Amino acid sequence: MPDVLLLCEYATLSGGERSMLATFEGLQTAGLVPTVAGPSTGPLADALRRQSVARLPFSLHDANGKRLPQARLREQLARMIRRQRPDLLHANSLSMGRLSGPVAAELGLPSIAHLRDIIKLSRQAVADLNRHTRLLAVSRAVRDSHVAGGLAAEKTRVLHNGVDLRQFQPRPPSGYLHRQLGLPPEAPLVGTIGQICLRKGQDVLARAAAILANDLPGDLADVHYLIVGQRYSGKGESRQFEADLHAAATGPLAERLHFLGDRDDVDRILNELTLLAHPARQEPLGRVLLESAAAGVAVVATDVGGTREIFPPGSQSARLVPPHDPDSLAWAIAELIRDESLRERLGAAARCRAEEDFDAPRAAAALADHYRQVIGP
Repeated sequence: MPDVLLLCEYATLSGGERSMLATFEGLQTAGLVPTVAGPSTGPLADALRRQSVARLPFSLHDANGKRLPQARLREQLARMIRRQRPDLLHANSLSMGRLSGPVAAELGLPSIAHLRDIIKLSRQAVADLNRHTRLLAVSRAVRDSHVAGGLAAEKTRVLHNGVDLRQFQPRPPSGYLHRQLGLPPEAPLVGTIGQICLRKGQDVLARAAAILANDLPGDLADVHYLIVGQRYSGKGESRQFEADLHAAATGPLAERLHFLGDRDDVDRILNELTLLAHPARQEPLGRVLLESAAAGVAVVATDVGGTREIFPPGSQSARLVPPHDPDSLAWAIAELIRDESLRERLGAAARCRAEEDFDAPRAAAALADHYRQVIGP
């Protein structure tokens, strides 16, 4: 059975790691043997242990938390590959793809890099990524962006992520989240889920909530807003962004803007929401949007990146609004809160989209096909 070595950068469980984890059952069923090289401790290592996936320690940082030089990291990776002798190397992120591309090419090892971000790349980054045998973009938007920036078009394919449609599915709300927060059971809940950072746009939701509270207080006076997620970046601007977000919980939002932190019950939280708001400034293919669609939750999202590949025009499966526009977001939220039948129609159509295109076994089977094609006969 072919052995696949997957290379991961972070110890945390963000969208890229969760998308990778969702493929393992299907890959193993297809006769592939995955091993993950990455940080030896943390949520990712714990999740791999629960899934009985083999792990190898590989860290980008020394014992003091300082990033190791690129040349040294490549030497360590080359030694690992020579020792493990995998049939294929799969870098699970753009950064790991850049690190590993020259190593795999020099060792003659078939390799894939996953492109999960829309960012501007340097010439050297493009050259490093183009050393891979194949590049997998999580959406057409990601592919188009990077091919325009110099990635080899003939190597770059699109592979949408998948979600577990059994874990994320429509269920009647139980009320447990209202009870946890001490809220009346009839209070509408508008949630946003994701890493707290400028790109995810939680500040836009806070401004939209203030607009609704100040300009349309009447029937929207009892709406509560939930921010689920945490800040991972230690940069000063990221800390300030989070501080400003907390500072927004004043005036009419003082008791209605709730910070829930990182949660391991997102599948259950989704079923408790009146709607999900996703005000991202950029989004390659938002995993929480796939999960919300699978859960049959009504969604208001910004029309950026790969979002319209999840909710295409004409599907009537979500409300898409312009980015950086709290007024448009506020009006869309108000419309859905006031129209239960519209929410139900959007949620049902979103579930159909998830079943049609974003089922985890289908995504895993497609990934296994890419592996076989790259490994060759």
